[in-house]
Amino acid sequence: MTQARGAGGAALEAIETASRDEISALQLQRLRWTLQHAYDNVPHYRRSFDAQGVHPQELKSLEDLARFPFTGKSDLRDNYPFGMFAVPREQVVRVHASSGTTGKPTVVGYTRADIDTWADLVARSIRAAGGKPGDMVHVAYGYGLFTGGLGAHYGAERLGCTVIPMSGGQTEKQVQLIRDFRPDIIMVTPSYMQVIVEEFARQGLDARECSLRVGIFGAEPWTEAMRSEIEHKAGIRAVDIYGLSEVMGPGVASECVETQDGPVIWEDHFYPEIIDPVTGEVLPEGSEGELVFTSLSKQAMPIVRYRTRDLTRLLPPSARSFRRMGKIVGRSDDMLIVRGVNMFPTQVEEIVLQHEMLSGQYQIHLSRDGHLDKVEVHCEVQPEHAQIGEAQREQIAHWVAHRIKTLVGISTRVVVLPPDSIERTLTGKARRVFDHRPRSA
Repeated sequence: MTQARGAGGAALEAIETASRDEISALQLQRLRWTLQHAYDNVPHYRRSFDAQGVHPQELKSLEDLARFPFTGKSDLRDNYPFGMFAVPREQVVRVHASSGTTGKPTVVGYTRADIDTWADLVARSIRAAGGKPGDMVHVAYGYGLFTGGLGAHYGAERLGCTVIPMSGGQTEKQVQLIRDFRPDIIMVTPSYMQVIVEEFARQGLDARECSLRVGIFGAEPWTEAMRSEIEHKAGIRAVDIYGLSEVMGPGVASECVETQDGPVIWEDHFYPEIIDPVTGEVLPEGSEGELVFTSLSKQAMPIVRYRTRDLTRLLPPSARSFRRMGKIVGRSDDMLIVRGVNMFPTQVEEIVLQHEMLSGQYQIHLSRDGHLDKVEVHCEVQPEHAQIGEAQREQIAHWVAHRIKTLVGISTRVVVLPPDSIERTLTGKARRVFDHRPRSA
């Protein structure tokens, strides 16, 4: 029996082509272990399971997981810093944490086996993107407590790649090293990739002529329109990698370059559910809702039914035997309610990128005039259109405002700015929304 091979020519792991029955059996076995491990070793889970009236031994099928309580970001903060660990702290070989900009950071820990699993899954993700041993990988995710840089780094090394640990920022140097070292793959946030492409142009260079052939982009939601723009301007294939520190880091799911039809969830290590974000009810396959993950193999910090707040849907398998996740349409906690209408930043992004004269940079500014919400969208023209007149900018602004009104249902004021007017993110996720409305509103 010959092994299946991925787009890069490397043999796939047997589980990547397993039957649904084989995958489900492995998930059930690992899920039982995870629930028992969490119950026995994490006081929070013992309390929450007991309060819900459920016990790990009552899990007889995958569907029984719906009886167990959710875990939220607040639970991790309430048990700061190490209260969610299921092994003695001395067995934790690494700690990562969120930025903590809205309170205490969420802290996650890893045993040596956890680090090995993480490296294996990121290596699997890079291979799915077309990477192979010997490729040079330029890592422009931030290093440090953020999981992106080190997660990508260890995974690339595990695959047998040569790693350029550039981290974020120093955009001129990013371009210099890409030109000098000639990497095959770049791993970075999509918004910062836009900045790198802009820097190529600023230096009078064509990014399409550089050595890069694949970009592995994650850490923030991005749209098909942004994918098209980056692929066109950088001359690469752009694939989506998904992860979050509370579940592991990058590599929870990743797109296959041969299909580019949504990140494949590595279901042998993470069990996904889609729930109604309001009621918590598990929704049927294919329904859009909030993504929930339960880890199946984590030792240091098992996570049970973690509410990611990301809104998406589960899709059937295509390039691999695992299910896929659709593009994230927004976050249940980032949804903007404007004059009674629900809107997501990605809806504005899609519209801005539809106009050929606009760059992918934008900001949404919310304010209140009396009792009425006001929305102002800032966007900017491409550098090659820097000399257009005020009348043409007004025409573009009218077009964007009309599209937002038609497709989203909200009246906005649109301001079209010169190139480089909007602040770029150099090390992390782009900030798109500025809500200036009173807190009491």
